[in-house]
Amino acid sequence: MESEFVFAGARRGTGPATWGQSAIWDVVRRLGEDAARYNVSGGMPLDPALPLDRLAAVVRALLLRHDSLRTVLAPGGERLGQVVHAAGAVPVHARECEPADVTETAYALYHELQAIPFDADRELPLRVGVVVADGRAGYVILSLSHTASDGWGLRNLLADCAALVAGREPPGDERQQPLEEAAYQTSDRGRRRDAAARRAWADKLRRGPESQFPDRAGRPAAPAFPNAVLNSPALALALDRVATGLAVNQGAVLLAAAAAAAGRLGGAPDAVFQIVVNNRFLPGMAGAVNTIAQEGLLYLPGTSGDFAALVRRTFGAALSAQRHAYYDKLALERDIADLRAACDHSCFVNDTRGLMPSLGYARPTAEPLRRARTRTTLTWPLEHAPRHNTTFALDAQDAPGSLELAMTADAAVLPRPDMERFLFGIEDLVVAQALALE
Repeated sequence: MESEFVFAGARRGTGPATWGQSAIWDVVRRLGEDAARYNVSGGMPLDPALPLDRLAAVVRALLLRHDSLRTVLAPGGERLGQVVHAAGAVPVHARECEPADVTETAYALYHELQAIPFDADRELPLRVGVVVADGRAGYVILSLSHTASDGWGLRNLLADCAALVAGREPPGDERQQPLEEAAYQTSDRGRRRDAAARRAWADKLRRGPESQFPDRAGRPAAPAFPNAVLNSPALALALDRVATGLAVNQGAVLLAAAAAAAGRLGGAPDAVFQIVVNNRFLPGMAGAVNTIAQEGLLYLPGTSGDFAALVRRTFGAALSAQRHAYYDKLALERDIADLRAACDHSCFVNDTRGLMPSLGYARPTAEPLRRARTRTTLTWPLEHAPRHNTTFALDAQDAPGSLELAMTADAAVLPRPDMERFLFGIEDLVVAQALALE
């Protein structure tokens, strides 16, 4: 089998980087050797299995369709640039196995590719993993640099891949290419949108608390940030029930619970979270494969009291954050540095559920919540290097038959016992509300 897939005849061009590319570039550079955890990877079984040359043709079609897969970033000068290549090659990592072992081998290869960092200014931002059984491709994995795509873009890419594998033309959703997006951002209209978003951020930053954990403010960051993972089948069930019962989305329920749990720990009356917004509701973005998602600022005054009421208020606050999550992050950082009174915005929440449907995670089995809670586990898989301007980062992610809350925190502000109380506190609030609605 080919060790790389070669392509030619694609669009080419150069221009300024997009806001999303620039923001992720800065993050990945700061992470250094830890940058691989920002890779964006997913895969899909091929049933029936494909001849290897047919899979190569599918990947080439994806490369021609999405410029971001052929884009490297160009540092230097006042602003980061991007270069879109018309021809080149992407590496292929193949693993052979018996037909019965395809899925297990694919999961192992997925984690292997996810751990390899990209050099965003020297190599194309795509690697392909292929599991081969009896001479045919039974599973394909697409591993991308985060500078090329966010999770929502990966979902679009996998949908296009599935269509091509089935012999269909991918859907004709709007898919603005990165150079087109950069042209909009530098236009008068784009600059007005950027200015409006940054004004909205500044207004919230002036109103929020100086510290969400005031008793521990000003402490030097811990030398290592622990990572805790709560695996909760009960939380997965309860989120669905509460969202349905209160006529909101599950994300609002989760954000409200995180805000209330943080308030109980820190004592601050208000919560301020940076939440990741997909921005795919903007014109031209529905089918785009690019790094478009950015942080919106959620400001939620008054997190104590009735939880159902807090959930409903959170729904509206999240919509406000989502409206103003498309901006020039470097300009925003300059604005924040100039603010005399900027509230604590060092807490991050990223809801990644539903972004990797091809991983085949089963939905949680319907069962009584009290019984499901007996299967909740908390683990401490690793520690990370200190993160800039971060008190905690909370990721909600799918797990087989369950939901996982993965939390990385500054142990100087939130030591391990407090991280544990925070995670179980979220579960307690949502499960209790679900039981109250029965």
